[in-house]
Amino acid sequence: MSASLSPRQDMARLRSALLDWYDREGRTLPWRIRPEDRAAGRVADPYAIWLSEIMLQQTTVPHATPYWFRFLDLWPRVEDLAAAPREDVMREWAGLGYYARARNLHACARHVAETLGGAFPDTLDGLKALPGVGEYTANAVLAAAFNKPASVVDGNVERVITRLHRVQTPLPGAKPEIRRLAAAIASPDRPGDYAQAIMDLGATVCTPRTPDCAACPWAFACAARAEGDMTRYPLKERKKPKPVRLGTAWLVRGEQGLWLRRRPDKGLLGGMVEVPSTPWTEVPPDEAPPFEADWVSRGEVRHVFTHFELRLDVRESAPAPDWQPEDGYWAAENQLDNQALPSVMRKVVKLRR
Repeated sequence: MSASLSPRQDMARLRSALLDWYDREGRTLPWRIRPEDRAAGRVADPYAIWLSEIMLQQTTVPHATPYWFRFLDLWPRVEDLAAAPREDVMREWAGLGYYARARNLHACARHVAETLGGAFPDTLDGLKALPGVGEYTANAVLAAAFNKPASVVDGNVERVITRLHRVQTPLPGAKPEIRRLAAAIASPDRPGDYAQAIMDLGATVCTPRTPDCAACPWAFACAARAEGDMTRYPLKERKKPKPVRLGTAWLVRGEQGLWLRRRPDKGLLGGMVEVPSTPWTEVPPDEAPPFEADWVSRGEVRHVFTHFELRLDVRESAPAPDWQPEDGYWAAENQLDNQALPSVMRKVVKLRR
């Protein structure tokens, strides 16, 4: 920061520079209310903003946007989403990943519609009490939907703040320090715009590998830019190699289609539809197939989850004449797009093709 200015003046200058930049350069997103939108009389829709924030957890804007439009087309109000069968919600979510979010999305919609009269809370504590809404999402909705002061710190904000101050503590240990530093700058007068402005700064200018410092409104105060080591930040603890888990997927194809079953609600991919498989373990699974047959190997599917890499040995057979499965159902091959198959299972199904 400038040695000639007081800390309060420094904060005011940072806020002013960022908000001026946002007014000129901030992204136009379908769920966002920008200053010119407010001038034209548009108001924020808390339901649409909450929906976008849930989708954007662990997902990029380009990937999430088509899903956001489709959900609003199918369920324009929170009451519509609450009334939808959960299986339909899970099916439409397929491809966004982190499927607990879809279960919580539906549970939250039901809570808002049935308990809160269709109105989202406009307080931090009220938002944090909703199913699937944590600290970050509650602050993001509070700022964007209700224009209330909030501490919104996502990965983009962490990158901006650690470069601005050259924070020497590695993530995740640096998170409390980052939140404190970010909160000191946040605008009390335009909290919604400020929250979205700093996220935009990280997403479009202060990017991980090639930050555009010449276009940055905070270049004048950035300690990392002054040292020329911008891409060093944020510092991160060394990641451990992801463990590998192994399993076998059993593709059963017959005249009725493909045999599928629904996974238990709890656990990874809970409530989603799957091609039946063995447990996913660190050693090769020793579990018998659904029935005795000459199972044909279709190859291996690899899929990376947050905490491990999965390798599935895919084998296929027609159903045995006397086979009577205890669970699951037959799905027509030309209707698989209507099934809530997660990405890893879509890979399994496509191996044959």
